[in-house]
Amino acid sequence: MWSCTVLGHRFRFSSEGAEMRWVCERGCGAGGSKHYPDADSARRYAAAFDLEDRASLGRRAPLLGLLPLRLWRAASDKRLHR
Repeated sequence: MWSCTVLGHRFRFSSEGAEMRWVCERGCGAGGSKHYPDADSARRYAAAFDLEDRASLGRRAPLLGLLPLRLWRAASDKRLHR
């Protein structure tokens, strides 16, 4: 798919027993699996990798590369706290 070529894959993680699986949400067919010693480990890793961290975008941005995003985030935070 062109979206995966341009934007990169958007993997979704799940677990079935002791196996963690990942599949591209955009439907390009990319994915894989990994076997863990126990089902609890597979579940914990799948839950940790499946987080979408969009809420903190701009807080942990590289200093120079995303400086405009950091400035916008700081200004919006100040407006919210008034």
